[in-house]
Amino acid sequence: MRRDRLLVAVTLVALLAADVHFILLPRLRTWCHLPRGSCSCTNSSPENTSAATVPWTTSLNMTAVSTERGSKLERLFRHPLYNIRPPDLGPEEQLLQEDELMNYCKRKVSRWERLKKFYIEAAAASNITIPDHPVTFDPEASWLQFHLGISRYALYSGDDSIIDRLLRDMQTATIISADFTQDEKALKGACDCSQVVKPSGLHLKLALKLQDFGKAMFKPMRQERHEETPENFFYFVDFQRHNAEIAAFHLDRVLDFRRVPPVTGRFINVTGEILDITHNEELRSVFFTSPANNTCFFAKCLYVCKSEYAVCGHPDLLEGSMSAYLPGLSIAPRISIPNPWIRAYSFTGREEWEVNPLYCDNVKKLYPYNSGNRLLNIIDMAIFDFLTGNMDRHHYEIFTKFGDDGFLLHLDNARGFGRHSHDEVSILAPLTQCCMIKRSTLFRLKLLAQSEYRLSDVMRESLSRDPLTPVLTEEHLQALDRRLGHVLRTVGNCVKKLGEPQVLITDFVESSRVTSSHR
Repeated sequence: MRRDRLLVAVTLVALLAADVHFILLPRLRTWCHLPRGSCSCTNSSPENTSAATVPWTTSLNMTAVSTERGSKLERLFRHPLYNIRPPDLGPEEQLLQEDELMNYCKRKVSRWERLKKFYIEAAAASNITIPDHPVTFDPEASWLQFHLGISRYALYSGDDSIIDRLLRDMQTATIISADFTQDEKALKGACDCSQVVKPSGLHLKLALKLQDFGKAMFKPMRQERHEETPENFFYFVDFQRHNAEIAAFHLDRVLDFRRVPPVTGRFINVTGEILDITHNEELRSVFFTSPANNTCFFAKCLYVCKSEYAVCGHPDLLEGSMSAYLPGLSIAPRISIPNPWIRAYSFTGREEWEVNPLYCDNVKKLYPYNSGNRLLNIIDMAIFDFLTGNMDRHHYEIFTKFGDDGFLLHLDNARGFGRHSHDEVSILAPLTQCCMIKRSTLFRLKLLAQSEYRLSDVMRESLSRDPLTPVLTEEHLQALDRRLGHVLRTVGNCVKKLGEPQVLITDFVESSRVTSSHR
């Protein structure tokens, strides 16, 4: 009898242990990682939960990419390293003041209305009908609020919900005008075909004006996702990829740099949203119908003024990237500065940094790299470019208002993500030669190397919210993890050689929520 009771007791204990291990513990783990204020109500969908908790979204296509413990992306953005208090922003730390920007934009809108009337009348005289889309200028428009949020430290704050609105607006807003970009207009169709590096043209891009008077740069699809840049291509003749622009924006946010203007994918009707609404006769003249009955267009520049260089819709729809414009140069001047680690844009030449391992010692003696954060920002940019595989960073831009202490703009990222099978370690020359890095940058890189916040996983989840998903192939996502490991090993070698105080440079005011375990 006692033996039977003992057997029953043992059985009950085993069942209880199994229940705790397989049922209760997984539920507790899931509960512990739910965001505060979340609800597990049966009528709430994963899409709604994700949209409410992620600080930004880029599409109504909210495919959930999460683990049993919840979204890695959500947990990453809730981490204390991503919630460091920035200094209070005074007028000198903000790029623009509201009154100044509103008056500037109202003048631009008035000028646009006058010119539009002239264009429509001139087109009618040539039997061309141009739709008359009214401009709905709104002081609360997302692009205006984005411009007002630019500060000395970044293009936007980490919790800025305006970025979410801006991405949605660029995806869906009515396009009222299309034109060549300013750099292509400056060429006036005259290109020196003897130059190794062509100034523009081959890389078709258009300036699209939206109905709320926002503006986006459209880069059309030129290369399939699975295609790699041929190994015999020089970096300066590579295609510019629309998906690289999209992925670079997402990576910039995941790294918490916030130096890339917002970018999203969109399908454009090249007939209804470019050809029929453009006021530029030169742009209208480069459209044609292909033998497959697709609507195509090419650049005006003479060396690519051929149908084989054209991009085509299917038959009218064309996918591409939409990059938000920064404030105009007349109200927010920027300067372009040669990268100290610029490459030789020739078939045979080499720059000094490529042959002199002590090159950084010379750079450190030069203004503005001899003080402040400029050199550290260059190293941040090199790490960013290495992760994307972008070898084409010949210049960088800064806002003149912020002087030497302003952040670097990471513009023109379309030559990234070309070869997932190759890691171009020379891009990391600023890090390997200078052996220094921002402490905050290293902390975030280490965090993204952990399985709980793995870089490829959070990027996959982030990119899944873009209308053009999948933006990157799985091979490119895995390459991000591999390259991140190389960056961390490079920093580790520097620490072994020089010691941590010489390599890790403190650059931020710590949040009260950051503990010693994160250092």
